[in-house]
Amino acid sequence: MVSYKELGLVNSKELFKKAIDGGYAIPAFNFNNMEQLQAIISACVETKSPVILQVSSGARKYANQTLLRYMAQGAVEYAKELGYEIPIVLHLDHGDSFELCKSCIEYGFSSVMIDGSHLPYEENIALTKRVVEYAHQHDVTVEGELGVLAGIEDDVVAEHHTYTEPDEVVDFVSRTGVDSLAISIGTSHGANKFTPAQCTRDENGRLVPPELRFDILKEIEERIPGFPIVLHGSSSVPQEYVDTINKYGGHLKDSIGIPEEQLRKAATSAVCKINIDSDGRLAMTAAVREVFALKPAEF
Repeated sequence: MVSYKELGLVNSKELFKKAIDGGYAIPAFNFNNMEQLQAIISACVETKSPVILQVSSGARKYANQTLLRYMAQGAVEYAKELGYEIPIVLHLDHGDSFELCKSCIEYGFSSVMIDGSHLPYEENIALTKRVVEYAHQHDVTVEGELGVLAGIEDDVVAEHHTYTEPDEVVDFVSRTGVDSLAISIGTSHGANKFTPAQCTRDENGRLVPPELRFDILKEIEERIPGFPIVLHGSSSVPQEYVDTINKYGGHLKDSIGIPEEQLRKAATSAVCKINIDSDGRLAMTAAVREVFALKPAEF
């Protein structure tokens, strides 16, 4: 077994406490390759921001668990080389089994998410509690989830939101012992977070998304004051990336994300972790498509 502490990583406990006290949220970026990891670390060093490096189960299979461990250790050293030692968390995103969470902990992850949100409520509690009991033995933090986000995550499709029930959060948190809770208030996975029917349009015909359910967030905060809350599916889907992709042969129709002003509003609450995946994919896809189109002799 390799402890995350040997790799220079930290868990999320103190980071979340500071974030809540300071009225900000920590970026949690999914990464799938070295180039994304370099960009994430250099940006966070430049802004002197702590960061949560997230890996889905699919990305972990692709990267290989041993290579991934050394990439995380390399990220810590890379930040130092750039001149600022930022706190770095290595987090499993949407773990779907006890066995997967256990394996990640044994290979140096400092935080894991166990997503039992698709299960009946009592089964979600039982699975989450089992992961928490094992993880806490190794000083690893655990994120649970109540509510279901629409969209696609690691080939798992959910067509509709199931908003988090505020009445359940106290019971869930107290019985499982989780360190943070992912909730559903209207964000979605992927680059098409809302259908055109859910949106209005501005004077240029671009889609304008609806407001997140801040009323649900407020009620949850009142039930579990000061407890770390997580928002999944929070990419802003910058239109310039979408336009570049479509200009150079892509076909992204009606792509729309969460407006940054809504994310900033959420960050002033107990939301202390905001997950971003699609934005990184879009940025890389846009750059690759543009280079291949404008420099066809490159290989």
